[in-house]
Parts: sequence; structure tokens; C-alpha cells
Amino acid sequence: MLLYLLLYPKYSSEALLQIIHVNLAKGFRGGERQTVLLIQALAKRKAVKQQTLVCQPLSPLRDELSDTPNVRFVNATSQLAGHWRAGKADIVHAHEAKAVHWAWLHKKLFRTPYILTRRVDTPIKRKWSNVVFYRNAHRCVAISSAIANEIGSLSPQPIPLIPSAFSPSTPNLTVAKTLQDTYSGRFIVGHVGALVDRHKGQRVLLEAARQLAHTHPEILFLFFGRGEDASLLHKESAELGNVVWMGFKPDVNDYLPAFDLFAFPSRNEGLGSVLLDVMNTNVPVIASDVGGIPDIVKHLETGFLVPPNNAERLAEGIVALRQDDSLRNRLVTTALSTLSNYSSEAMASAYLSLYRAL
Repeated sequence: MLLYLLLYPKYSSEALLQIIHVNLAKGFRGGERQTVLLIQALAKRKAVKQQTLVCQPLSPLRDELSDTPNVRFVNATSQLAGHWRAGKADIVHAHEAKAVHWAWLHKKLFRTPYILTRRVDTPIKRKWSNVVFYRNAHRCVAISSAIANEIGSLSPQPIPLIPSAFSPSTPNLTVAKTLQDTYSGRFIVGHVGALVDRHKGQRVLLEAARQLAHTHPEILFLFFGRGEDASLLHKESAELGNVVWMGFKPDVNDYLPAFDLFAFPSRNEGLGSVLLDVMNTNVPVIASDVGGIPDIVKHLETGFLVPPNNAERLAEGIVALRQDDSLRNRLVTTALSTLSNYSSEAMASAYLSLYRAL
């Protein structure tokens, strides 16, 4: 047995993993945050020898992970770049769509197995390249049951379900207190998300605000974020005195505890990891019953669900929660009790088991 382990050390239970993560996104949104949380959590595991991140030269991921030990960076401006610098590893983990192309090519060059994580619930085009990339993956991981259903027909292997994690940061309560004092006496409904209405549904929430402007003037809607629809949304809501555009805040978690309610009217959503961050700050949630959101938000248990694209039902739900303190408190308590399932440590353990199995 000793001779076997000396000749084939990678099969020893003590063998250390070398992992290549690939994320070629230029910006920093939910998927990039999850990439960071996973790499940071894996860096604490003795089973991981080194992690390589293949990313854009100016990727914000570099700053986020600059202090994480045993992580090296490889530049890649496209799916064709960075392969020789990245070299061999035990596994490649693709974290977004372009990364899947990169991982497939790396397998052809170095025979390295790859897994992919699908984070969005939009339909996958069944063109030949997507079919090839998904079917050649050793595992296609879904972050929600809705996504698992979408990719099930593309993968010959079972679809592991590994949800996203909440950010383990501790909010600066002084920031939240200042915000509450600024709008003293108001019931604050907060929203955080990229200002892209076709995805996040800000116009649904604006219409709900319009319906409640006169009947419930104490309810105030605060929107955090930036995006391609920002100027149009600002213009369309200019007459609403109960709407405030707060802009993009890099430390947005500091503001969450100021909310009395968090509204998330997405039109489509892979999971909605921001909901986990909100729950972690003792804020109740009202959200669309769409995509992977129901995996997190169980109606009248861990949150309040309403039909997507329905401003009237959203407004009714906001009023119901505004008037029922005990219901809001119960939703917060139950939601907090589920968060251990969504820690970065739980996510890392699940992926580490998957890497080992391959």
C-alpha cells in the first residue's frame, strides 16, 4: 500500500488539490461575489494546495482576492487566452458562460476535467457548441432547482444542487442608523440590484410605489444600484415623492439593517443571493415567485412571495407586512434559522466533495 501511494500520490486521501477557477466577467455582480466567497473558503481548507484564478486583467476579482493565500492569477481576455500559463491542475471550475468555453478547450489541451456552475435561470440555447460544452463537463452544478431543471437535459450526469452563500461581513450599524434617522418616521422598503428592469423588475416596484403614494405616504422606497436603465427609471419616477435613488454603494450591506422590508420584484432570477445577505441582517423579504427565489423564500415561512410582474399584488403584500409586526418578526426568525445551509463554508464543503469525487 505504501508503494502504491508513493507511485500514485494523487490517489491518496491526503493528496492536495490544485484547482483552476475561471471567471471572465469584466464587472462584479452576484456570480463574481460567489466566486470570491468560494475561493476564500477553500483557501482555509488543508485539502487545497493551490488555487489559480483565470480572469480579465482588470477584473475586480483581483482586488477582492489580493489577500487570500495560495491564489495566483492568470490573465485571459478571451476564451482562447491563458491556457499555457494556467497549466495543469486536478480540476477546472467554470463560474460563468465564457468560462465554460475556456474549460472545454483546457480539457482538450491538458486533459483536465472540468465542472461548471450555472447561476442564471434563462433558457440555454441548444446550439451545438453549448451541447458539446455541457455534455463534456464532468458535472454541471445548479444553484437552484429551477436551474437544475433547465440544464438537466444537457448533462448525462446527475445535477448537483449547490446554492449560493451569503456574505459573512458584519454591517456597520452606524451607517444604517444614520439612514434611519434621515427618514425618521418612515417605513423603509429597500431594494438592491442592478438597474436592469428586464431582469430585476424595478418598474414593478415603482408601480407599487405609485399605487401606495397617497394611501400609505409613510412607506418610503429606497433603490440601491446602478445599471443600463438608471436614467430612464429616474425619469419615469421623477414625480414620486416616496421614491429615493441611492445610487451604487460598494458597502451596501451596511445599509441593509436600516430597512423595515426588502422588496425583490425580479422578473427572472437564478437564486437571488442578495436575499441571503438581507436575511442575515434581520430584515424580512417580499419577493417574486420566480426562478430559484422559492428555494430561499418559502411563503409565510422565510418570506412573502407574490406573482412576478404584478405591481398590485406586490403593493398588497407590502401593506400586509407593514401592518403586521408579528408576521415580519416571524419571517425574520425562521429565515435566520435556515442560513447555516447557505454559508460559504457549507458551499466550499459541497464543492470540495465534488472535486474529490472526480
